[in-house]
Amino acid sequence: MAADAPVILGWARSPVAPRDGAFAALEPHGIGAPVVRALLARAGVPAAAVDALVAGNALGAGGNPARMVALAAGLPDACAALSVDTQCCAGLDAVALAAGLLASGGARVAIAGGVEAWSRAPIRQHRPRRAGEPPRAYDRPAFAPDPARDPDLLRAAARLAAAAGIERTAQDAFAIESHARALAWRGRMADEIVPLAGLAHDRYARALTPAQAARMPLATRTDRRAPGPGSAIATDAHVDADADAPPDDTDGSGAATAVSRLAVAPRADGAAFVLLATPDAARALGAVPRLRWRGAASTGCAPEWPMRAALAASRAVLLRAGLEAPALWGVELHEAFAVQALDFRAALGLDPARMNRGGGGLGRGHPIGASGAVSLVRLLADMDREAPGGALGLAAIAGAGGIGAAALVERL
Repeated sequence: MAADAPVILGWARSPVAPRDGAFAALEPHGIGAPVVRALLARAGVPAAAVDALVAGNALGAGGNPARMVALAAGLPDACAALSVDTQCCAGLDAVALAAGLLASGGARVAIAGGVEAWSRAPIRQHRPRRAGEPPRAYDRPAFAPDPARDPDLLRAAARLAAAAGIERTAQDAFAIESHARALAWRGRMADEIVPLAGLAHDRYARALTPAQAARMPLATRTDRRAPGPGSAIATDAHVDADADAPPDDTDGSGAATAVSRLAVAPRADGAAFVLLATPDAARALGAVPRLRWRGAASTGCAPEWPMRAALAASRAVLLRAGLEAPALWGVELHEAFAVQALDFRAALGLDPARMNRGGGGLGRGHPIGASGAVSLVRLLADMDREAPGGALGLAAIAGAGGIGAAALVERL
């Protein structure tokens, strides 16, 4: 490992609020700027020292959200501002890009992460192709040029559940545990969260029982008797996890693997940022870093299997570091789907107690472009509080289209 690897001087995040909840009136910079200001104040670093801000954002539909956040936070006019859109991976990719800026000499101090104001996302429409044709509204853009390779994510989750043999009961049990961990960890998260709009903690988590889980409506269902994973068939049309879902028609025969609404992370608003510096810059600022950036990977897998992209990225960054997953002190995987988390954990041979100690996206919410950065902040906060010197942690996330991101950090 290079002696000049970037060091981490601080981290902060907003609470994660369900869409149309506490942050419903806030634009991205209204959520992100208070986090940036608090991050600098907590780290004791002046705004004038920041050379660049890199922000992931998935739903802004143009513009430069990073520049808006930088100016609203009071960073210098000369501060570079780069917005990143790799959808769900954007927040974690933004931090990796900032680390690259430091390593290349393009900056000495950088703030990076993600912000999403899903409540204020623009209404999307396809422009008419000919006169007299009305515009066509859409919610989900294409993530692969061939529609046959671009499955609806709920269908992709059901397909993975069928291929891996992960039944609905196992997914729901994982989701119940995610909520329980989030509730149990709430007090420990106070030092990483910047209160905003009257909210001081993640809002969504709640106590659940298996009986309540069994009554949750079905999001989608895949026939396991199909010829193979590539032929699995979802029995319903696209169903948003936040919208009305068809009734749960699982008959107990084992012929189908279902994904319930409980096992899908809800739409949310939020922001999370990390303060990075070169070792020389940290010394000049009088800062004593407690964690170090060890590397990252942004990679892809078959777009038909987007849930496994986080696994591909994690394996890539571990291979580069010469590590095996069981050697990690902790792992934060953004849980967009319970089936994805169960498949990831089994594939890497992870101890369940070491993954998502304070719950994940299922019990917190999914602020798309910020989710990877939220996972990283969760990892950094837990490692700073509890990990011994030399311990290593991994943050990972998957995105639509079959892309994944993972980052490796070390406790100094």
